Amino acid sequence: MSAKLARREHRTAWLFLTPLVLVMLMVAVWPLGRTFFFSFTDAYLDDPTVYGMVGISNFIEVINDPAWWSAVRNTLTFAVISVAIETLLGLGIALLLNEAIPGRGLLRAAILVPWAIPVVVATKIWEWMLNDQFGVFNRILISLGLIDHGIAWTASSSLIMGVVIFIDVWMTTPFMVLLILAGLQTIPGEMMEAAEVDGIPAWKRFWSITLPLLKPAIGVAVLFRSLDAIRMFDLAYVLAASNQNVMTVSIYARDRLISFQELGVGSAASTWVFLLVALVAIILIGALRLDRSAGE
Repeated sequence: MSAKLARREHRTAWLFLTPLVLVMLMVAVWPLGRTFFFSFTDAYLDDPTVYGMVGISNFIEVINDPAWWSAVRNTLTFAVISVAIETLLGLGIALLLNEAIPGRGLLRAAILVPWAIPVVVATKIWEWMLNDQFGVFNRILISLGLIDHGIAWTASSSLIMGVVIFIDVWMTTPFMVLLILAGLQTIPGEMMEAAEVDGIPAWKRFWSITLPLLKPAIGVAVLFRSLDAIRMFDLAYVLAASNQNVMTVSIYARDRLISFQELGVGSAASTWVFLLVALVAIILIGALRLDRSAGE
């Protein structure tokens, strides 16, 4: 009877999973497979049905393109700096919101507002505020006497990457706060109270108790944000289009596919982006020991 019941539960599980598997095949596996297939062809976007097989020449063309390596450098620079700042800010804000401070509930709700705004809308708002002619940011700096004329923040090649990182930090730090705050909620209060009764200083309680217990939550937050940063497209593209100073690997793939209509080369570039994201994920999971944390 137990074996029959187990088989019935197995069939029921697959019955519920089948719609999910079909949806995943349609929205993920099929497009990825098509992209991988076209990366070995010389197809163009105007007529994808006409193509010839070219082997790995598209992949070689992409990695021999200096613009690709410039995009890789921009992407990694953006990802490392933005995720590092967001992690530190997220940890600090989460620790603050975890304390019993007045208005904590309102602050928790307000901190999520930047994350809730669509990326395109938030980018356009900041683009207006940073305008060198009528932007409120320049007006404030001029009124404070810090500058004597408006700065073209989004038009300067030396400032545009900093602007992109700043906007991204403003938008996505709440995501880090949310995950880290959830991790803080899992730490037993009795443990912290016992350490406080024993006279352990606050900084030592944080370093020896809070931070080690938070490592899994911080690791997951860093992983999610890093992969999202590696794939970043909309923020940089809306703010600066195909500006070489902030072109990411996703923008590079989009330009080869859409602007140049090179379906084969664009698909190869997209495949390289997929492999880069997969490599970063493997490195982070190993470095942060997330697989071990999940089992503990």
